[in-house]
Amino acid sequence: MATLQSIRTKGPLLVIVIGLALFAFIAGDAWKVLQPHQSRDAGEVNGEGLSAQDYQTLVEEYTEVVKFSSGMKSLDDEQTNQIKDEVWRSYVNNKLIENEAKKLGLTVSKAEIQAIIDAGVNPILQQTPFRNPQTGAFDKDMLKKFLVDYSKMDKTKVSSQYVEYYESMSKFWSFVEKSLIQSRLAEKYQALVTKAIFSNPVDAQAAFNARVNQMDLLLAAVPYSSIADTAVVVTDSDLKTLYDKKKEQFKQYVESRNVKYIDVQVTASPEDKAAIQKEISDYTAQLSNTTADYTSFIRSTGSERPFTDLSYTKASLPADVVSRLDSATMGVVYGPYYNVADNTINSFKLLSKEAAADSIEFRQIQIVAADAAKTKSLADSVYTAVKAGADFAQLARKYGQNGTSNWISSANYENGQIDGDNLKFIKAITNAGVNEFVNLPIGQANVILQVTNKKGVQDKYKVAVIKKTVEFSKETYNKAYNNFSQFIATNTTLDKITANAEKEGYKLLERNDLYSSEHGLGGIKGTKEALKWAFSAKQGDVSKLYECGESDRMLVVALTGITEEGYRSLAQVKDQLKSEIIKDKKAEKIMANMKAANATSIAQYKSMPNVVADSVKHVTFAAPAYVAALRSSEPLVGAYASVAELNKLSAPIKGSAGVFVLQVFAKEKLNETFDAKVEEATQQSMYQRLASRFINDLYLKADVKDKRYLFF
Repeated sequence: MATLQSIRTKGPLLVIVIGLALFAFIAGDAWKVLQPHQSRDAGEVNGEGLSAQDYQTLVEEYTEVVKFSSGMKSLDDEQTNQIKDEVWRSYVNNKLIENEAKKLGLTVSKAEIQAIIDAGVNPILQQTPFRNPQTGAFDKDMLKKFLVDYSKMDKTKVSSQYVEYYESMSKFWSFVEKSLIQSRLAEKYQALVTKAIFSNPVDAQAAFNARVNQMDLLLAAVPYSSIADTAVVVTDSDLKTLYDKKKEQFKQYVESRNVKYIDVQVTASPEDKAAIQKEISDYTAQLSNTTADYTSFIRSTGSERPFTDLSYTKASLPADVVSRLDSATMGVVYGPYYNVADNTINSFKLLSKEAAADSIEFRQIQIVAADAAKTKSLADSVYTAVKAGADFAQLARKYGQNGTSNWISSANYENGQIDGDNLKFIKAITNAGVNEFVNLPIGQANVILQVTNKKGVQDKYKVAVIKKTVEFSKETYNKAYNNFSQFIATNTTLDKITANAEKEGYKLLERNDLYSSEHGLGGIKGTKEALKWAFSAKQGDVSKLYECGESDRMLVVALTGITEEGYRSLAQVKDQLKSEIIKDKKAEKIMANMKAANATSIAQYKSMPNVVADSVKHVTFAAPAYVAALRSSEPLVGAYASVAELNKLSAPIKGSAGVFVLQVFAKEKLNETFDAKVEEATQQSMYQRLASRFINDLYLKADVKDKRYLFF
């Protein structure tokens, strides 16, 4: 009662307090919404944002396309990252072109796309499943038939796998249509750009002369390597002058970061290896006594290679098993043995070997009725009919299917997990004889199968394999984790980490010019968070400990430098400039020495110290000449030789790998007739390749921002 009375007496005050709290809560949420830094965009092109959600949708769409077209069930991290980059690149390129096309009024009509489909020669169409089995070319009639069949499909009368396949095919074709539109728009814009660059008769004649006029020459050279770098003095003024001259080459359009990091990889201890060795030895003894249900037994061992009751080709078996098959005895366990290639301890038992067809052609009719009994009755009826000679394709069409034949080979299933109905299906196909019919119950349906052809007989093996990686124990990982944590806790600055890493047995690695568009650090899996940290940290900061890799690695990162968008500083490109200045100053010294020698022939130059000599034949203006004596490609050799007088010694020329003089002793012209149209066409083709680089110019002007690292 006292409590209630207290609340009553302070009622007005509580109302005010609760009201203020609610306002703060609502205002706080509103403030979060209004804050500009709360952007959820994965990137921008010309100021137009691509939301993280929309980007993820594009990635998922393309992932399904890749899986469908390749037959893969899933993708690894590297493949997924490649898809993410390809989706981003395609999105940016398409947006750049769409923006320019809109200004020019360029569009792609439905009629254009239909014309492309009718022609059937576009490379994109060649990547679709709608190809003629005999010619391999795109077949528009197959596409039309699929679209009609899909539109009329009664999803209640066919199996879920069949529906899933057709839906995947439909999504794939939608993606192809979109790609055709985008590629056609790009072609039209590029054609417009290319038309602005054209060849002419004068250009064609010059190109022809540059290719057919050939010279043979003698050459004497002093390599830059003959002078030690320490013999040349490079001043700050020299560096500044060259930097100002080449500053535009050092423009950076995207920010990058420099880091140092320690990567610790945990490996199994001797005790860990001994424990796994004993475990496999015990399983090996059990495998010797096992005579049935190998699937369950191998699963119970935790083997990385599951057992499937099918005969496989050698190509699908582990390489270490294949190399020992010829030494194995049927029904006898081989092992245990350690395989260094994949760090595993193994045993295996060869159960059978047979010669069997690797490629099988079959056709099928899926039967589904109201319930299991009706399905079985209907399937039995269809099975009896086809065995009695009924038209298979006609019956298939009666049940909404085409009944056409398909090929399957071991490559289609050997590297995947096969069990349940899939295993029953593969077994039925591989065990059936040519022209034999099978009535196969699968899930809620029955499938009437007929094998129509078999070919490619190969040796196939049924092998039960126990394969286990030699992994570290929890205790081993905890010890490494505690040691590394202690090191980081006592070395909290970059200077301390640099000074003490080697003493504590850690290697300090360095990575300069790390970009946010990358997918991690040091090629180590699972380091996206470390990458994100690197682009939010301040110079000199040290990160926390990151657990990464395949749960077997630890990482600490220190930010050593930031290169912001704009021009790289003189200090950052100093070494690059210095090497160029050193070469130029060596050239000045060599040229001065050569002029002082007052030599008038190649023979006299040969008598100078450090001179190398060579003869070079078939030199043209069109291509750089390779000078074996200098071990270098020298573009200026062809340029000077093309205008040199016969048997006249040139002045010293500063080349790529040394200073040289040359003397042309023979000139000839290839036996070719000038054809202006052919030459102009060749030049135009080259200009088209140059024009295709327009996308880079559009990119630089579009203020593209790649912020995917914040989300993915």
